[in-house]
Parts: sequence; structure tokens; C-alpha cells
Amino acid sequence: MIENETNKYEQALALYETNLNDEIIAAKVEQIIREKVAENNTAEVKKFLLGSVELTTLKTTDTEESVLKLTERVNQFDEDYPALPHVATICVYPCYAGIVSQSLEVEGVEVACVSGNFPSSQALLEVKTIETALAIKDGATEIDMVMSVGKFLNGDYESVCDEISEIKAVCGEHALKVILETGLLPSASDIKKASILAMYSGADYIKTSTGKEKPAATPEAAYVMCQAIKEYYDKTGIRIGFKPAGGLNTVFDALVYYTIVKEVLGEEWLTNQLFRLGTSRLCNLLLSEILGTETRYF
Repeated sequence: MIENETNKYEQALALYETNLNDEIIAAKVEQIIREKVAENNTAEVKKFLLGSVELTTLKTTDTEESVLKLTERVNQFDEDYPALPHVATICVYPCYAGIVSQSLEVEGVEVACVSGNFPSSQALLEVKTIETALAIKDGATEIDMVMSVGKFLNGDYESVCDEISEIKAVCGEHALKVILETGLLPSASDIKKASILAMYSGADYIKTSTGKEKPAATPEAAYVMCQAIKEYYDKTGIRIGFKPAGGLNTVFDALVYYTIVKEVLGEEWLTNQLFRLGTSRLCNLLLSEILGTETRYF
């Protein structure tokens, strides 16, 4: 890597506060949870959260039949619960983009595909771009890619950013979400740097985790990522979306992430165009609380 290329990324990072104290971050998050979450524990917020869910199936055992069944449930939900918001997205592997896009009947539900050799991102760039292009060709309207974590940790920011930029170029007008895999990043400072580099390279959303590594999403990582989004917006005027994913096991978890977004980014980010929840189990939990009875719809 030539020196001026190195400087380009370091200069971008130098515009932001990246020297963070993990204990201070943890204390701020604890305070937000203790003081603010309760006021957001309302039916209206839960309905909003339902409409922000990316209904996800990324199992080794997925089949055309199981993905079709999930899509048909989304179609049927719109008829069975017309007063409730539909999910924001159905998220699947690229080989199922065609099935979802061809069978999905609900206007406004996006078709998201993980791409770029999810979840490890360990593949040639040519393979990643081809997989992305094929997913879009088959009907994907959004792409979720994993940042090359090993390259980031090795300080190879040029390769990290070039990969994101190349895949964004393939996406064109379609939204690109960049997964940072925050559980593998050693510190809040690393999460902040990864967030900035992803946005700098063309990410439309930054996302916490694949759900395949432990820990997955954490409130502390979310706080740092939202801080980065806010600072990036203040400098560029560009709004970047935020998606926590992995480890969202309870309605309370969802309320915590909602509250962090509200407190750090403000209510402008409380739309399902800028705030998403990546989960396979949360829909039924939210629906149960909204309806007041245990419901297993999806």
C-alpha cells in the first residue's frame, strides 16, 4: 500500500473521536437503559418495532419450500392483521432471492440478501461481487455484506474500504448494509473506526453482527455505532441507517436498541428506512405483546 493511500484512511478517521473508553461507554449505556427504556415500553413503540423487523432465515437447513412458506406468511399477515404494520424486510441467502421476490405480494416489504460469502467474508472479491450481482438480478432490493474483519484488525483499511466500495458499486441504487461483526472487534475504539470506514466507503446502513459469532449485538456496540452515525451526519449531511442483529431474544432487547437510537440519533432516525432489527424470533414475541396473548404466527 502506498503511503498516500494509507494517509487517506487515517485522515478520514482523524476527523472523528476514535479514542474511546470502554468503561465510560458502558456507564452511559447503563444510564440510558436505567432511565429511558421504561418510557418507551408502549404498544405504539412495539408496533413500530414490528414494522422495523427484518424477518430473517439464514439456516443451513433452509429450503425453497421453507423460504416460500415464510414469504407466504408475510403475505397472509397483511390480510389477517391489516391494522398492524408489516415487517420491513425478508432476509435470506442469495439463492432464495428469486423465490421471495416472485412470491412476495405485500407492497413495501424489501427483499434482502446476505452476500459476499456470509458470514465469514472469506472469499475473493470477484466471488463477492458476482454473488451480489446475481442476488440483485434475482430480485434482491437490499444487500447485507460482512466487513473483512481480519483485514480490518490487521490495519489493512485500504482493502476493507475497497471491498465495500466495489460491492456498493454493484448494488447501485439498492441499499447496502455493512456488518461489522462487533463481537470480534476488541474495543469501542475499533467499533467506531470500523463504523466510520464503512460509511466512508458507501454503506447505507451499518449493522452490528451476523448472529453467527458470540457475542452478537450489544447495547454498547450500538451506542458507539449510533455515535459514529451522528458524527458522520453532522459532517456530511448524509443519514446512515442502523441495524442491530444477532442476539435479539426479547422485546426488552428491542426496546433497548430503540431507546439508544432515540437518545443518540433522535426521532428522525425512528423510521423503518433508518432503523431495522435483524431477527428470526422477535416478530412472534412483539405480536404476542401487542395482541395480549401468546401468538406464534411466523
